[in-house]
Amino acid sequence: MTARRDLLSLTRSTGAAASLFVKDIGQGLLVVSHNTLALVGLAVVAIILTFASQAELRQQLEGQVRGWLHARQEARDIAGGNTLTGNEEPDAIARTTAVDPKDLPRQQAAIAQWVARRYKVAPEPISRLVQEAYTVGQRARVEPTLILAIMAIESAFNPFAQSTVGAQGLMQVMTQVHNDKYEAFGGNLAAFDPITNLRVGVQVLKECIQRAGSVEEGLRFYVGAANLPDEGSYTGRVLAMQEQLKAVASGRALPARPASTPMAAPKLIEQTSLDDEKVAQLR
Repeated sequence: MTARRDLLSLTRSTGAAASLFVKDIGQGLLVVSHNTLALVGLAVVAIILTFASQAELRQQLEGQVRGWLHARQEARDIAGGNTLTGNEEPDAIARTTAVDPKDLPRQQAAIAQWVARRYKVAPEPISRLVQEAYTVGQRARVEPTLILAIMAIESAFNPFAQSTVGAQGLMQVMTQVHNDKYEAFGGNLAAFDPITNLRVGVQVLKECIQRAGSVEEGLRFYVGAANLPDEGSYTGRVLAMQEQLKAVASGRALPARPASTPMAAPKLIEQTSLDDEKVAQLR
């Protein structure tokens, strides 16, 4: 009987110890699992930081490699005689004076093609000038064909033409006389920008026509021969050219005989009367 009680007591003690052991193990595992999750989180953060730093290092390395390769390429190009290396300018096209003739209305395109053939110049820049002549002409209430005719007679569409008395550019504006008009375009050197020269020239032409009272007399003011009664060849040439341009615009097939490049039409302003200061100021 006593032995049985001792056995039951031992069994109970063993069960309690086992229960306590299992409980301690469970709590230990719980603590370990929490710590393990924390460690895993720290490991993930560490990995992310490592990859981020490696990405920056990789970008720096790639940049250095690209720079080295570019330098090597430049060295090879220079050795091979490529003078464009290092001078590339992808935005340069924004400065060009050119338009595809196909983008113009029919009349303007016809004029551009005819002028290009006659004066042996590329149709794209001429198309841009024709387009501008129509736009500015409408604003200034000056016939665009008259503007183009003046360019033809004055400079044969050479934007860098200069006369012996200092008239410059497409419309042979006396730059020093009209430097105030170029201020809005950055200064006198803008006289050699085709679009700027055209715009300033149209303003000068408009002032001349308004002062003279007619296109014919205005052209005499424009060329600086207003006080020379015998000077009529310039006006006649301009008006004759205008008639040809009008005919081309209307659809007539005129022969585009290549014109020999003329000298810039001489400005006679130095021959005008010193008493007529207003005439001199106009041209």
